[in-house]
Amino acid sequence: MKPYAFHSQAAAEYAEAIEHYANIETELGERFAAEVDGLIEAVACDPQRYPQWNPPARRHFSDVFPYAVIYRDEPERVWILAVMHMSRHPDYWKERLR
Repeated sequence: MKPYAFHSQAAAEYAEAIEHYANIETELGERFAAEVDGLIEAVACDPQRYPQWNPPARRHFSDVFPYAVIYRDEPERVWILAVMHMSRHPDYWKERLR
């Protein structure tokens, strides 16, 4: 498994999403976190598996929640650029590539 790291804004939006779902129901927040953690683990195990989207970024969708993990496969790590709700503007995270 390749190491991974979050862009600070991606980490913040992930935490906010967990909080949002936990405010609806504690177990729902836990299920959301487990789902996203599973997406990240799958990406870290095989980063080239998931399609490029706005190269050099790639994305992996959740089948359970309307979210995707947007990331960049770098030589030493997987750089998580966004934990994106699918109703957001699709390009909002692009400035994080800099």
